[in-house]
Amino acid sequence: MAAYQRGDYVTAIRELRLLCEQGNANAQFSLGAMYRNGLGVPQDYAEAVKWYSKAAEQGNAKAQYNLGVMYDKGLGVPQDYAQAVGWWRKAAEQGNAGAQYILGVMYDKGLGVPQDYAEAVKWYSKAAEQGNAKAQHILGVMYYMGLGVTQDYAEAVKWSRKAAEQGNAKAQYNLGVMYYFGLGVTQDYAEAVKWSRKAAEQGDAGAQYVLGVMYYMGLGVTQDYGQAHMWYNLASSTFPPGEDWDKAVKSCDIVAERMTPAQISEAQKLAREWKPKK
Repeated sequence: MAAYQRGDYVTAIRELRLLCEQGNANAQFSLGAMYRNGLGVPQDYAEAVKWYSKAAEQGNAKAQYNLGVMYDKGLGVPQDYAQAVGWWRKAAEQGNAGAQYILGVMYDKGLGVPQDYAEAVKWYSKAAEQGNAKAQHILGVMYYMGLGVTQDYAEAVKWSRKAAEQGNAKAQYNLGVMYYFGLGVTQDYAEAVKWSRKAAEQGDAGAQYVLGVMYYMGLGVTQDYGQAHMWYNLASSTFPPGEDWDKAVKSCDIVAERMTPAQISEAQKLAREWKPKK
């Protein structure tokens, strides 16, 4: 719609209403989105639900997905996981990858449906096959853990790699771990470092810790206590209080015992100046 593209939301709303009155499902979905986001009209979740519902009842998959989100979050309607699942299922059955993924999550966690890992894997798989990175990552986890499927490290590597190559930090971390331990792949410390670094640079605390270990031990990289200290330090600032945080802090202290005060100061400076890559 030209008016929308040029940012003339008031005109876009007027044009959408005319189409909505004619029963145009795409227009009903778009009007719902305008109300949800407050574009050209005051933000109004109840109105968003009204128009999403009209489009969803006509079979519009995007509207069905978004209506599920509204029920899931309790926006404009009372929170209702069963209703969310119902609308996501309709969208998922039409091939909407986002709905397939989130339907998998609902079965995985038992929200709005009985917990069923096999059903979760079914829907994760459908979304993953369409290239949904979140679904690919979680499907890798399901194969790694043997939840809803027979445990299969090679399949875990396959799906983790697909998500990792799309930039999913959790998948990059998991792939690094599998290379580190040789699970589903030939053990390869250099590959473990490669994938751990990609995740660590996005701010993943687990990967930052692993990268610290690799530098401390000299596995896949030249041993470098300064780099180990920096990554342990970053991990300790990212982990919430708990066992992982304690481990990162203790590791930082241990490597510091092998460093001069000047080296420690430089490592701390590197940690302070570090910024995650987008």
